[in-house]
Amino acid sequence: MKVLLLYLLAVNILTFIMFNIDKWYATTGGWRIPERNLLIACLLGGAPGGYLGMKFAQHKTRKSVFSLGVPILGITQLVLLIWLI
Repeated sequence: MKVLLLYLLAVNILTFIMFNIDKWYATTGGWRIPERNLLIACLLGGAPGGYLGMKFAQHKTRKSVFSLGVPILGITQLVLLIWLI
């Protein structure tokens, strides 16, 4: 269980950082992180971090796959985690 919690902590921190880096790249005209990679990070357990990253950076909030999909995925992941515990 401890390993799972450490994994989830790490993947959520990484996903949060990915959303914020992508926003920074979007504003500076630099290389972007593909949306596919952001969604994969969310699917791998990082949806809560992705949601917080979206809100913190004001990034990807107008795209329905992110504005609806990431919160639904995050709630699903949290319910699953509670069920496992």
